[in-house]
Formats: sequence, structure tokens, C-alpha cells
Amino acid sequence: MRGEICVSAASLLSLVAMLLMIFVHVGQINTSSVPRKIAMARVNVSDYSTALQSSFTDPFENIYTTNASAPLAVRAGLRNFYDFGLYSYCAYVNTSQGTCGNMTIGAQYRPYDAITSDMAANYSRITQALVQDTAFQSSTYLGESTKAAYWMLLLGTICALLATLTSVVHVTLSVIANFYITSGFLKTHFTFFLSTVFSVSGSGLLLIGASIWTIIIKKSDAVNDVLIGTASSSVPIGIVVTVGSGLYLTWAAFACLIVSVVPYMIRLAREYQSMLGIDINEKNLQYISNDFGSKDDI
Repeated sequence: MRGEICVSAASLLSLVAMLLMIFVHVGQINTSSVPRKIAMARVNVSDYSTALQSSFTDPFENIYTTNASAPLAVRAGLRNFYDFGLYSYCAYVNTSQGTCGNMTIGAQYRPYDAITSDMAANYSRITQALVQDTAFQSSTYLGESTKAAYWMLLLGTICALLATLTSVVHVTLSVIANFYITSGFLKTHFTFFLSTVFSVSGSGLLLIGASIWTIIIKKSDAVNDVLIGTASSSVPIGIVVTVGSGLYLTWAAFACLIVSVVPYMIRLAREYQSMLGIDINEKNLQYISNDFGSKDDI
């Protein structure tokens, strides 16, 4: 495999990683068809009122709103689904109709705050008592952790973009150098070095960001196992936290970017062999340096 082919393969993989991360970044910025399907995490509270009614004697009426355009965080009523993205969260009364909160850079994942701010005050107090021993209620911890993860994902996305651009520039300069120039600046490996650095750095950043989100969602989904009611007739609380498609896309972007490092390593190995005067073929390893004269098998 020629060096240009190796770098071209790496460029394609880093491009795919960048495109995947672009989809992650647009998740939940509005309720149109593509953004609403992409979220880092989802909180399903559609069965919450049913669980409360089966565990308490008092009726729980008007806990939800059916108005999809009702503003968030003003106690206008609970929605069935809350989806969290990198810049905002959206709440849906069904699978397609809902509204989004204000967009902010590095929006924090605070599911407890999101749902209780839509409830009437008496329902919020009940919810607080039911989930007080879970990480789901630790809004500061969850929020600050995911804000840090946002910066890792943003920098990783930028690195994927720069890796793509520098690898394209490297291939272009290599082709020009091979056809028109036998020596000089265009034959240097500066752009190759940059592409490798950006790919490795981007992979590390995406790994950190995706890992933080994975851990945070895992901690907050402890609320899924909360039981309410009496010991003899307990039922699940009806609040369910699940991983969103955005996190899967993030892990896929990381996989593409880390695999893109492999062609760079192949190219680097061939360059190193060339410098040492070593040629590897399918049958054996032979010295071709003039210092050894004839070919000798190792």
C-alpha cells in the first residue's frame, strides 16, 4: 500500500468521525425531524403518575400537560419524554411533539431539575422525597461532569476536522511532489505529522467525553430501580433513564478516529524501514543496504 493510499484511508475515516460528531452536536437544538432523534440521554416519565396513584391513596391529577408548546421550567405540567443534547434539552408530550429549552454552550445534564421544574410544587416535594438517595438527584455533579465532557467532545470534533484537512493537504502535496518535484519542502512530512497528532489527540478527547457521559448516565439510571409503595405491594417509580442515540454516535466517531491512526502507523513504519534500508516482502526479510553487499536472509 502506497503512503498516499494509507493517508487517504485515514482521511476518509476522520471525515466520517467528524460527520458523526456534527450529528451529535445538532441533537436536541430543536424539534425538527433530525435533531429530535439524536440525544445523549432520555428520561421517560410517562408511567410516573401511574406509579404514584398505585402507591398513594391521593389522586394525582393534572400532573402532565398535553400542550406540546407549553414553556419549560415554569411548572406548566410534566411531559412524557425528556431528551438531553449538548446544547439544550427538549421535552415531548409524545414521540414527535414537544418544545426545547434555551440553547447554551455546554448545556448541563440535570434530569431531576428538568422534570421537577415542570411539576406543581406539591409533586416536586413528593419526587424529591422518593429519589433523594439516588445520583439522579445530584444535579450539580451530573451537570458539571457533562459540561466538562462537552468541551472534550467539542475539541475532539475540531481535531477530527483538522485531521481531515491536514491529511487531504498531505496527499495533495505528495502527489504534486511525486510528479513535479524530486526534493524540497513539499517532500517533508510536516503535514503527515500534523494529521497523526490531530487523529491521536481527537481520539483521546472523544474517548474521555464519551466515557464521562457513559458513566454519568449509568449513575443516573439508578432511579430506574427505585421502588415505591409498601413492602408487600411496591412498584417501580416510573422514571426511566436510557442512553440516547447521540452517545452511540459519539462512540462510533471515536472508533473511526482511532482506527484512522492505523494507516498513519503503517505509513510511519514504511518510512522507518526506508530510512534503515530494510525491505519487507511476503516471503522474507532482506537487507538491501549497500553496507551488506549481497542479500542475506535473516
